[in-house]
Amino acid sequence: MVRNALIKKKTQLPKLGYLWFLLFFISISASGQAPQFSQFYAAPLTLAPSFAGSTNGSRIVMNYRNQWPQIPGAFVTYAFSFDHYFHNYRSGVGLLLMRDQAGSGRLANTRGGLVYSYNFKIDHNWTIRPGLQFVYEDRTIDPSRLIFGDQLRLDGNHASSSITNIEIDRTGYFDATSSVLIYSHNTWGGLTVDNMMTPNQSMTSNGEDRIPLKFALFGGYRFTYGSNYAQQIQESISIAALYKNQGKFNQFDLGVYWSRDPVSLGLLYRGIPIFNNHAAGIMNNDAFVLMGGLRTNDLRIGYSYDFTISRLINNTGGAHEISIIYQFNQGAPSKAHGRIPCPDSQL
Repeated sequence: MVRNALIKKKTQLPKLGYLWFLLFFISISASGQAPQFSQFYAAPLTLAPSFAGSTNGSRIVMNYRNQWPQIPGAFVTYAFSFDHYFHNYRSGVGLLLMRDQAGSGRLANTRGGLVYSYNFKIDHNWTIRPGLQFVYEDRTIDPSRLIFGDQLRLDGNHASSSITNIEIDRTGYFDATSSVLIYSHNTWGGLTVDNMMTPNQSMTSNGEDRIPLKFALFGGYRFTYGSNYAQQIQESISIAALYKNQGKFNQFDLGVYWSRDPVSLGLLYRGIPIFNNHAAGIMNNDAFVLMGGLRTNDLRIGYSYDFTISRLINNTGGAHEISIIYQFNQGAPSKAHGRIPCPDSQL
């Protein structure tokens, strides 16, 4: 599910209420996690399998995100990917590893997957790249760290629980993701369908908790100006959007990125203010994200910080995110395929 739409609580919580808040936090985490990155184009294989092999050679990507650090046991996500483009086969192949841990109960998802994409040239201007990913995911939790309702006391201490027979097991399942990406020199757009096998993620022996399909629609446009001639350095401004839907949860990101070698800057808004939850009195505003990046020919380093603007503004501590992209074994310029214009090389 879309993580940033999960929790909308009061900003001032008494000690006992805070414990209830943590229990709520654990319960929604247990119903399904969907790790995400604000620098989504700097985590290309987590966004869409179609990005496998989107350089002219090999690429290593490392991502780290610490979301809501002021909340004990909040979300921490690590991702590592490697991909390579095979010119003779017009194919990209990749490997993606990711671990996401959340909640005081240390609910953790660890996944590994193989990624494939193919490069179709429609005409001189447009290219289409379908992609496919197969993953195995392992899901664990530490029951000894869970706090149950009959343990809560007004003095903040924990009493003994009458719930003694907890049958919670680790679980694992296979899943698949498909995507399609179409792009030209300055325009791109794509669709990703995740959790295609709707696997059962229940951690109890007889339970069933199917993960619903997740859809992501992304795209944007890049404006370039300046030139490498006449002692001018080329600059660009990109506008990018990402919409995600899973079950009844929705999330929309809209960002603008400026780049002038070797520096890039970005500003992103996350929220869907037109579809407010009037019944609960909640505005669907989540965060503003500031991004900055440095790059050389082979290395890109990006940092971003999420400023929370929802009702959790005084309780989360925002989110820190770091991305590192290293490209190597790049093919000869004569073999280069059309470069995808989205800001993955900028932030």
